[in-house]
Amino acid sequence: MTVLHPTEVAVVDASSTRESASYVDWSAIVAGIIFASAISLLFIAFGAAIGLNFVGFHAREGAPGILIGIAAASWFLWVQVSSLMAGGYLTGRLRRRHFDATEDESDVRDGAHGLIVWAGATVLGAIIAVGGVGAVANMAGSALATATTATSNVAEGSADLIDPNAYFTDQLFRSEQPVAGDTETARGEAARIFAQAALGDGTVPDADRTYLANVVAANTGLTPEESAARVDAVIVAIDGAKQDAVEAARIARNTAIIAAFLLAATTLVSAIGAYWAAQKGGNHRDENTVLTDVFRRF
Repeated sequence: MTVLHPTEVAVVDASSTRESASYVDWSAIVAGIIFASAISLLFIAFGAAIGLNFVGFHAREGAPGILIGIAAASWFLWVQVSSLMAGGYLTGRLRRRHFDATEDESDVRDGAHGLIVWAGATVLGAIIAVGGVGAVANMAGSALATATTATSNVAEGSADLIDPNAYFTDQLFRSEQPVAGDTETARGEAARIFAQAALGDGTVPDADRTYLANVVAANTGLTPEESAARVDAVIVAIDGAKQDAVEAARIARNTAIIAAFLLAATTLVSAIGAYWAAQKGGNHRDENTVLTDVFRRF
């Protein structure tokens, strides 16, 4: 047994301790990620409950879609930024400060820990979101597999509609006096005429328009003038539906672009907020700040 003399001083090699220690406090980072994720899930569920509470399934009129989108985007922005700031603050407050760091260096390391919390929580949220999308895709795949069996006979019956030469084949066997009563054949031929027009500029040729009027007159008992008016009305309706589809696609594209920019901006603001909050938490740690106005002992 070795006994130290009273005048002897035990010397600790500080350089070896410094080299073996890591500047990254992973326990504080994990705590911040879990805390930020929990707050985010809580407030997203709360916001969803409030939003569903204002949905009336029997109401014909409701809030405009643009207002609903702005409210949802604003809530998501606030939830993401505030939750990551809370996680960054907790990490900065819990991080163990190394003895060899200056005040400025300590602030940088606290902020870096906040950025790691931001990155971890963002990746975790993306994984959860992708998992939810995958579950929906699996459900859709099961429904599609079930529907495939039910629609196999229909697909076989409509093979001529998909045939790119069916329209031109019909032109070979057109008659000046269409057969009355054969509505199935008339429907199929009319569908192919409209499909061929949709592949082009949407215009139905005059010959096809006249032939459709004769077919309608033969199968409905309408006069030639009434049949021609009905054909023109259907062509106008098809063109209107096409324009509506184009407009809906344009709106969907613009909405996706705006949503992507908002998501990127929100993520960037969240990173800045997490960095600042982690530094603030580190300052409160060093100053032994106690938030007595928020947390009181009872």
